Amino acid sequence: MTVRRLLFVCLGNICRSPLVEAVARKRLAEARLDVTVASCGTGGWHAGEGADPRMIAAARVAGHDLSEHRARQLHARDFEDYDLLLAMDRSNLREVQGLAATPVQAGQAMLFLEWTGSAPPLEFPDPWHGDAAGFAAAVELAERGVAGLVERLRNSEG
Repeated sequence: MTVRRLLFVCLGNICRSPLVEAVARKRLAEARLDVTVASCGTGGWHAGEGADPRMIAAARVAGHDLSEHRARQLHARDFEDYDLLLAMDRSNLREVQGLAATPVQAGQAMLFLEWTGSAPPLEFPDPWHGDAAGFAAAVELAERGVAGLVERLRNSEG
């Protein structure tokens, strides 16, 4: 499967998925891979809001800018607009697959960390209820997952 368009999905689109989107955008550009990335949430209650300020701060320390991010909700059309919908955890994955109109569309949805071949955990923990250390750990996990993503995409081209 040729992957050129990736959508990262979490619950509210204010912590994990915008972080992974920003890290992926930067690392894919550095790797000179032509892949479009975006993010969304399974829930719509944060639609139009910026990223969580704690995630913005943690990402900034690592050199990633989330200041322009605006949350949006997952839509059925995303299955047409993206090759893969990479969910942060199993709950998000079930929500994404539940929106799929066909088995083929449901097959487009996978766990982000599992697809990237990262070492455990396979689910990306939600730092929202935690402290600054949890947000810093999320940045480290995003970097590790995206490194696996870049490697997998490089190998699929070659």
